[in-house]
Amino acid sequence: MVEEQRRRVIDDTTPVDWKNVEWLRKFLTEHGRILPRRLTGNSWQRQREIARAIKRARHMALLPFGGRLNADRNRI
Repeated sequence: MVEEQRRRVIDDTTPVDWKNVEWLRKFLTEHGRILPRRLTGNSWQRQREIARAIKRARHMALLPFGGRLNADRNRI
């Protein structure tokens, strides 16, 4: 049987900024992929802002494009 994933509600009050790497990592899987909004609980506008910030941080070399992220970070 397929195990259901719980929806993570990440605070909606933090302003989206590509320089806030620790906050952006909460929206990534352990392999560096962006979590879908059905798991994060974001609106489509907020999800688009977060995805844009993650992509900008990747281009500025603050986040990796792929591969494993640090396993010891704080996840919600």
